[in-house]
Amino acid sequence: MVIRVRYFARLREELGREEDTLDAKGLSCVADVWARAHPGQERPPGVLMAVNQAYAAPDDPVRDGDEVAFFPPVTGG
Repeated sequence: MVIRVRYFARLREELGREEDTLDAKGLSCVADVWARAHPGQERPPGVLMAVNQAYAAPDDPVRDGDEVAFFPPVTGG
């Protein structure tokens, strides 16, 4: 029962790692995933989230086996 957490771009650089694996027990939403992976550290402003490669909101549900990603805003031109 695990949730894979991935970090991209500057978040990966700032955190010094590209992923975490968390026990899914007690995690009900995306915000819970960040809180468990980074106790006492607020999610940086503007950070986007995804569950299984689909954009997500902090209160979107997570389940065992999900992949949750955190990444800075996407820009392009």
